[in-house]
Amino acid sequence: MPLGKRLAKSRFVQWLLPHLIGLYIRFVRATSRFTEEGPGLAEMLGRWHGHQPFVLCFWHGRLMMMARMRNRNLRMIHVLISTHSDGELIARSIEGLGFSTVRGSSKRGGYAAMRGLVELIGRGDSAAFTPDGPIGPRMRAQGGAISAASMGGIPIYPIAVSTRRGPMLDSWDRFLLATPFNRGLYIVGERLDVPPDLDDDQFETHRVALERALNTLTAEADRRMGRDLVEPAPARRRRT
Repeated sequence: MPLGKRLAKSRFVQWLLPHLIGLYIRFVRATSRFTEEGPGLAEMLGRWHGHQPFVLCFWHGRLMMMARMRNRNLRMIHVLISTHSDGELIARSIEGLGFSTVRGSSKRGGYAAMRGLVELIGRGDSAAFTPDGPIGPRMRAQGGAISAASMGGIPIYPIAVSTRRGPMLDSWDRFLLATPFNRGLYIVGERLDVPPDLDDDQFETHRVALERALNTLTAEADRRMGRDLVEPAPARRRRT
């Protein structure tokens, strides 16, 4: 095995990287000015402070600064993290910023993870999803958030974040790497209510509504921050 891969898998590096990532995100947040707005902001914050559960959704490429929204811990919010190979690093990093994590994926442990998440929602906690994670396609929503909202009987709030400066990485999700001494914008969209016992057509309708809301919010946030818009990946054909 090459030296670089051996180092990346070492316990020390696996311990160190999340700490460095957390410190960097805190530094960016502490030296930058972020604005929060949107039609769903006041209602979402009211539920948050009132310990009323909800589902928060944002694209995978905007994960970095979402963990520091409002510059405070979000320990009441649980994030479903994939069992994909990068999941452990992501989980440790965001746990260091105050989130709680639940591990699972659509292929391995997904049902058990979703049931565990719904139990936490039943306790009054909230959940966060990156509907296009962990591997895409970019800005195309999968169904986990819809299932959680339907099973838990709670609303979804789509949210986008953008910054004035920082590179957009050449990764599948076009990850936004915010830099220190920056300006940023969070936009919270209107709540999306998902009824229980959805049939396939109803499920698809709500999934598409979430995808469109997130793409609209992300485009608006990027436009306001003077960024080029990120195009969603081509949509997968729905099986018939």
